[in-house]
Amino acid sequence: MTNVLLRYTNLVLVTLFILSLLSFILAYLFPGEAVENLTGLRLNELTAMQNSALMYSADDNIFVQYWHYIGELFAGNWGVSFSSGLPLYEDVGHYLPASIELSAYALFLSFFIGLPLGFIAALRHHKLTDYSLLSVSLLGYSIPVFWLALLLILVFSLQLGWFPLSGRISLLFEIPSITDFIIIDILLSDSIDKQAALISAFRHLILPTLSIAVVTTTLILRITRRSVIETLNSEFILAAYARGLTPRQVLMRHGIRNALIPILPLLAMQFPTLLTNAMIVESIFSWPGIGNWLIQAIYQQDYPAIRAGMLAVSVLVVIFTMSIDLTIRLTDPRRRRAERATT
Repeated sequence: MTNVLLRYTNLVLVTLFILSLLSFILAYLFPGEAVENLTGLRLNELTAMQNSALMYSADDNIFVQYWHYIGELFAGNWGVSFSSGLPLYEDVGHYLPASIELSAYALFLSFFIGLPLGFIAALRHHKLTDYSLLSVSLLGYSIPVFWLALLLILVFSLQLGWFPLSGRISLLFEIPSITDFIIIDILLSDSIDKQAALISAFRHLILPTLSIAVVTTTLILRITRRSVIETLNSEFILAAYARGLTPRQVLMRHGIRNALIPILPLLAMQFPTLLTNAMIVESIFSWPGIGNWLIQAIYQQDYPAIRAGMLAVSVLVVIFTMSIDLTIRLTDPRRRRAERATT
């Protein structure tokens, strides 16, 4: 176990080093002065620019500059936005939770729908139910996320009027920002009608969540179906039948647990796709997340915001993916046996 932890720690550190290096290099690739792209301060702010040049050791070699850049990152000095003039550390901390919240709800919905349907398709293998679910999953996977989001807006917002078009909550509610997770902030607030605010927040969540969850649900369905079929055809399942266990007993005692073990690492790899789709959907529904913020930064040529936003999203994806994969590696007995066999 110690060797596994050390390997993953080294892998995470190396990956984060490469991401920070790319983020640092971007400041030199964007138009304008590198210090200006790092700090977000305009050249006419002479005193501030001189202090920033000293802070980042702009007159020294590139290695010294990178070392000072890393120090400023850890200190929370990510620069300021060209467009808003606000510190980027605060901007990222404000917008990133909205994207995480939207992705988390979509992932939960995908699990809730995709896993049972995957088991049903596997248990009805090569039957009408299996073929029907595979056809629906193929259709759902083929639909572009942005097109599905626009279609949901057209049907359920413009024609039926069931759900709001954009935003995170009705403008009638002023939610104090505590954690920047809207549901948690509503529950922690004492100055509003919580029930009405929760209903409004969930109504705003439904369409963006469905737009993201469709693709992930189809992936989970197909992955689950394949894993369950392979598990049910394994030798230990045949041995369980030979001992006289009923199909229900075999499924509950041996099938579900062993089928889920290989699914979880594959699902962890879907988080980058899920977050990317969430960033696309945010711009369509005007969801105040990191994706919408980054797109606005690109439109406004806000280079410090682009650099900081890309670094924050990349670090989040790397840490989440590595953490899930490490957890599975430490808890999956088959992986542990395979590692011991190779050492």
